[in-house]
Amino acid sequence: MLQRAFTKDTIRQIMVSTDHFSGKAFAVTIRLLIVLSLVTFSVDTLPDIGHRAKEILHVIEVVTVGIFSLEYALRIAVSENRMRFICSFYGFVDLAAILPFYISSGLDLRAVRIFRLLRLVRILKLFKYNQAIMRFQRAFVIAKEELILFGFIEAIVLYLSAVGIYYCENQAQPEQFKSVFHSLWWAVTTLTTVGYGDMFPVTTGGKIFTFFVLMIGLGIVSVPTGLITSALSQTRSEDAM
Repeated sequence: MLQRAFTKDTIRQIMVSTDHFSGKAFAVTIRLLIVLSLVTFSVDTLPDIGHRAKEILHVIEVVTVGIFSLEYALRIAVSENRMRFICSFYGFVDLAAILPFYISSGLDLRAVRIFRLLRLVRILKLFKYNQAIMRFQRAFVIAKEELILFGFIEAIVLYLSAVGIYYCENQAQPEQFKSVFHSLWWAVTTLTTVGYGDMFPVTTGGKIFTFFVLMIGLGIVSVPTGLITSALSQTRSEDAM
């Protein structure tokens, strides 16, 4: 019984803590697999991809899903409150990212796995940032956690915007929205509210989706500016004291 408890505690420490080498290695490995899975998903949307390439992508998908499934099962097994984990945000994302592979529903939710990168915020403490004297650098230090988190969220929104418009417009405009990679350009110009007009939705679903992306884009432009401005005001107040 003690051996079983020790093993369970050891596995839990590896999976939830980055204060030791094994935990860091596990965290980095899972994140690399998530990125690999997202890359293969995006490559799979490219038109005229060869049969051999599709076979390789399928093998990678099988391996990554197998590892993610094992990780999900282990997290449930070592969780102190299993139902709480299953019903949590990360528990739902972990399940949603692997379930379609097994049920073959036709709904591809591999893009959901990018949300798991939010766990990466835990290991940012592994990196050291130099403390600077200049006011702007000090302002960045004050706001760095918010800016880093916002950067991750911005990357997630950018990627999901490309995936969303690809599914909305690919059939109607196969030359414009050929793949997720091609759709990323539309996502960048729309989220930054630039809107060059070289790529635009023509379907009703695409137009509705674009409306929400534009609303989000307004916040993406203003939030970092507000964070830096607030931090600069704080540094000025500290210098005045």
